[in-house]
Amino acid sequence: MSELEKRKVEHVLFSEIKSLIEQGRQQVAVTVNAAMTLLYWQVGKRLNNEVLKDQRAEYGQKIVATLSRQLTEEYGKGWSEKHLRHCLRFAETFQDETIVSALRRQLSWTHIKSLIYIEDDLKRSFYIEMCKLENWSTRTLSDRVHSMLYERTAISKKPEKTIQHELQQLGATGQITPDLVFRDPYFLDFLDLKDSYSEKDLESAITAELQRFITELGSDFAFMARQKRIPIDTRDYYLDLLFYHRRLKALVAIDLKLGEFDAAYKGQMELYLAWLEKHELVEGENPPLGLILCAGKNPEHVELLQLHKSNIKVADYFTILPSKEVLLDKYHKAIAIARNSMTLRGEGGES
Repeated sequence: MSELEKRKVEHVLFSEIKSLIEQGRQQVAVTVNAAMTLLYWQVGKRLNNEVLKDQRAEYGQKIVATLSRQLTEEYGKGWSEKHLRHCLRFAETFQDETIVSALRRQLSWTHIKSLIYIEDDLKRSFYIEMCKLENWSTRTLSDRVHSMLYERTAISKKPEKTIQHELQQLGATGQITPDLVFRDPYFLDFLDLKDSYSEKDLESAITAELQRFITELGSDFAFMARQKRIPIDTRDYYLDLLFYHRRLKALVAIDLKLGEFDAAYKGQMELYLAWLEKHELVEGENPPLGLILCAGKNPEHVELLQLHKSNIKVADYFTILPSKEVLLDKYHKAIAIARNSMTLRGEGGES
């Protein structure tokens, strides 16, 4: 065996052993995390039961402080009052041990600490399922919560029973729906556009910052084309951006508009989608979806055009990040409009 061949064998051997060690470490880390997470829940449950016996806030504060001091003396750092309150909150939020048993194998304790302070049950369930589906890091989870991802998804404007059903389906089968994928509004503040810009400037900025744009769209989007040529009869049309969504198994056509939504945009997008379905669809794919990004959504136009019955979504975008108050105001208005539309259409479901 030559020296070159020996080095190749040694390199392969090293790579294989390294892979085995990394896999072993990962398995140990998962096992330890699961055991510690269950321990924290059990501590929280026991402590919670003791505190609830007396039902006095000052007693609860005193017992947590005393226990923290005793545990720190016995086991060292890691049992601060703050940590014990995390344990308490964990047990209060998830009272069913079967749910805890599933969570501890799927998410880290750091993930769980972030999730237990989300007050709304449906919002918390959304972030849990998305964490599992897209394998979010704790930093990604924090960023998504901070950017109000749940409030920006179409699913959050649906009746409570519909949200529960889709989240249960996602957890059980991993099957995702467009309402869990598309957002409104989209944040494009990272494009660093000036006060005045054209549609071409917007498109060019998105292409230059494609990775960050895909992060805002969602992790399952894959870029396909810019200025996709669509020849129809003797005319050529050009679609701004074309993506593919892996889990939806569908092409996603994106049209960028500077101004507010106009009724004519619907016909233009329908033409693009029909052409894509006829000429680009491959076996096993679902019909294409359209996303029209506008500087203003014009909700009554969207409602009257009955876009909820089509494969077309309309969303606002912001090139300057708005305040949380502005987003919450838009969210509450969107819910009111959605509920009114469902009432007029005669659709049931709890709000």
